[in-house]
Amino acid sequence: MDVYLDPRSGRTYPLDARRWQGDDGAPLTVSPRPGIGPEDIEISTRSLWRYRAAIPGAISRPVTLGEGCTPLVEKRWGDHDVHFKLEWFNPSGSFKDRGSSVMLSLLSQAGVESVVEDSSGNGGSSVAAYCAAASIRARILVPEATSPAKLLQARAYGAEVALVPGDRTATSEQAIHEARTTAYASHNWHPFFLQGTKTLAYELWEDLGFTAPDVVVTVAGAGSIVLGCDLGFSELLAAGHIDRLPRLLVAQPERCAPIHAAFQGVGAMEFGPTVAEGTAIRAPVRLAEVVDAIRRSGGDTVAVPEDDIIAATRRLAGVGLYAEPTSASAAAAIDVFTATGAIRPGETAVAILTGSGLKSAAAMGRLFA
Repeated sequence: MDVYLDPRSGRTYPLDARRWQGDDGAPLTVSPRPGIGPEDIEISTRSLWRYRAAIPGAISRPVTLGEGCTPLVEKRWGDHDVHFKLEWFNPSGSFKDRGSSVMLSLLSQAGVESVVEDSSGNGGSSVAAYCAAASIRARILVPEATSPAKLLQARAYGAEVALVPGDRTATSEQAIHEARTTAYASHNWHPFFLQGTKTLAYELWEDLGFTAPDVVVTVAGAGSIVLGCDLGFSELLAAGHIDRLPRLLVAQPERCAPIHAAFQGVGAMEFGPTVAEGTAIRAPVRLAEVVDAIRRSGGDTVAVPEDDIIAATRRLAGVGLYAEPTSASAAAAIDVFTATGAIRPGETAVAILTGSGLKSAAAMGRLFA
């Protein structure tokens, strides 16, 4: 039977759609599930719900906008052929639609009528989109410096958008306060968000002919892609459908790199404004779990300087990939990981491009003016 699991204490809880943390405040996940095989994929379904058999909660009527099934495009990057996963082809323009679809499906099935969410932009616009699809009222709290394009998108979906003075941490604290009286549809806290994100692993496995890549390069703020890939590929490994976990290679901007600092054991790093605004999270909720997932995969981390993020954004655009600076951090990291030997000659490497440059119109305007 599926239950919520606190991986730090081992304590379990029933699958209550409204529960988003343990009684002691710890983040939760869903207990380990058996992986699915090619025969379990609903091949006629053109969304992440083709992997419905891997998703817990017995969701009978998914809230879906056609998320998932995003392109995997091979490009030459330096000395390597790299498969770029274009997650901006999701309905709201970022990978977060995977988690939002599954999380809001559970909340809708439970009869939830209104939610609060906190976000630096992409998460909020994604939750707003799926709340609109589910006829659920959404209140989205965002840092006051969030890109105007991301605020506009959430408002267009009908969400109430509230600007919170201060940084991403202040926004999260305000949302947790409001969550005492309404459901918290948090892309950082709710366990079912990760159940949606893990479909990225299943999709890459299917994209590559039911094999796992050797490495997955991704950017991390809260680390949901890292944790989603860890969940999905671990299920496939347990089911015997792959023979090893892909190494998870994780990029963070040098000006906000708590996951990198914790993984490398370098102590506290200075924080500052970064063009990769989607990763500007100083205290990731699941920091310990993200670090463990990277270690378990045999992966590595890097802190990317601002100039390298900007250069990678321009370089991607030069080959036809209009990625926002946040996701371009992953492309910048490819060069570093190649130089260190974390990406080896002849290996199958996938880089996740999390969001479109259209999501960061102001920043892109400054870069390409």
